[in-house]
Amino acid sequence: VDGNLADYWNTCPKAYSIKNKILSFIRVNSSDDEVAPLRVCPGQRFQVADLLAHLQAAPVSANDVLLKPYLASWDELIKFLEALGPMVGLISQEIESKTAIIRDLAQKAEKERKMKERKRTHQQSDPVLMISHNSSSDYSQMNHKPSYGYTSVRSMIKWELENGLVDFHKQTNSGCRTLLRLHRALLWLQNFLLELGKDTTEGEHLRSPSDLCKETYQRTLAHHHTWWVRKAVELAFLAMPERPYFYQLVCVETQAEATLVLNRVVRAIEEVYERNEVALQEHGMLDLP
Repeated sequence: VDGNLADYWNTCPKAYSIKNKILSFIRVNSSDDEVAPLRVCPGQRFQVADLLAHLQAAPVSANDVLLKPYLASWDELIKFLEALGPMVGLISQEIESKTAIIRDLAQKAEKERKMKERKRTHQQSDPVLMISHNSSSDYSQMNHKPSYGYTSVRSMIKWELENGLVDFHKQTNSGCRTLLRLHRALLWLQNFLLELGKDTTEGEHLRSPSDLCKETYQRTLAHHHTWWVRKAVELAFLAMPERPYFYQLVCVETQAEATLVLNRVVRAIEEVYERNEVALQEHGMLDLP
């Protein structure tokens, strides 16, 4: 699922390393600095601590999102969905195919960059070729852009627009169109985790995760699906586990503890979602076919 990203993302800042828990970027929410780090849950693939770390590493500069930690956060969300059973896990397969598209595009762009870099180096070492190379600055300008290719969301948008990879009238496997599909799914999961993290007042009963997931899906992602897809997805939600299972997934024992953990995750998702929403909106990409 994760793949060997070392070959794909050489243009990404080296400060990001979830393996060694090195997070050098500014945290999204300063309040998170004042609470204890999330625990690692032994014996399970999904780790809410890793999800939060990836999400907090994704925002960069004032308005951009790094693709490497963004996709890594989706890797954890896929594990989360898979942990909810085979029926819900089917949804994760579609999401995983989307992350694979962006990673494949990033790999191809990186190979292209390296080939052009080798060509440029060869031209600079050849006096004859150097003359013709200096006469045209088109390639040189492109190859020295500070954000090349698929480093971040905004660099990806710029790269694909400049290279004619985005079609506003028909479906393509562009990174921008694929990001939009992930973007819509992230809104659904953010809403679901928000509702799942809400505690109750005295006398109220906690609602079932199945009902919450169905309702949040209906007001978000369902608008972009056909009737048949909606019915199939809603059927899958009926097999969703009850709350105690979710407590186990995020390494807590009570709803109050779950509220604290899930609220931190939701805040981190909101920051990433809002940045991507603005980037897509600025380029008229919120309705790509």
